[in-house]
Amino acid sequence: MNPHLARIRLFPLKSFDGQDVAEAAVLRPGALAHDREYCFQEDAGAFVNAKRAGERLLRIRSVFDFGFGQITLSDGSGSVTFSMHCDAEPIEAWVGERVGVKVRLAHNANGGFPDDTEASGPTIVSRASLEAVGSWFDLSVDEVRLRFRANLEVDGVPAFWEDRLFGPDGETVRFRIGDVSLEGVNPCARCAVPSRDPQSGAVSPPEFAKVFADKRREALPAWAEPQRFDHYYRLAVNTRIPESEAGKVLKIGDSVDVVG
Repeated sequence: MNPHLARIRLFPLKSFDGQDVAEAAVLRPGALAHDREYCFQEDAGAFVNAKRAGERLLRIRSVFDFGFGQITLSDGSGSVTFSMHCDAEPIEAWVGERVGVKVRLAHNANGGFPDDTEASGPTIVSRASLEAVGSWFDLSVDEVRLRFRANLEVDGVPAFWEDRLFGPDGETVRFRIGDVSLEGVNPCARCAVPSRDPQSGAVSPPEFAKVFADKRREALPAWAEPQRFDHYYRLAVNTRIPESEAGKVLKIGDSVDVVG
């Protein structure tokens, strides 16, 4: 095996499209710079995401310009570009009209808005795992990427190799990517989002979650910790990055090594 970091994908605006980058800096809270840096919230504070807004949100495409702090949004009827720093109200109005609720744009440059606050580091998966999932549903690896939205992708390893990166409940597994130390925490439980076509937002194929769970159980490798699977609708691993790693940079091509 030759485990190495083959892809880094950041999601500057939570629940919107990701962007591939060549490298990513580690922030002190353990998140990657610019990942989930912005989000939309409803008045009560709940995140506006595809679990809640479904097809209405998933049909919106986004492209982020890191250099200028701009985002281009489109919904099939045209596109519009906003400044993330200056155009909060116009962005809120544009998105709110399309998802059907009043939204507020929130910003946190120091750690973003992670899905798992106990394991706020990047999610990690292997390319072989994405290919395996694609074979279950006759989906391309690119579509599986869009559905499961992992930050880091490892190549040079077999399917579900990333299941080596978590241990029994309450224990973490230390590993390194380049000179960055990380801790694997748990297999990532999935929501309804991966069951939806990432372009149309429609649930496709039917019973995606059930079929996935059945196939995942059948394919569970010998190195996985089975007690961590209260259900098998799990893919990728949630991580933490110690504060000591702040300022270090993950780069495409970095070796990936399990430490213990």
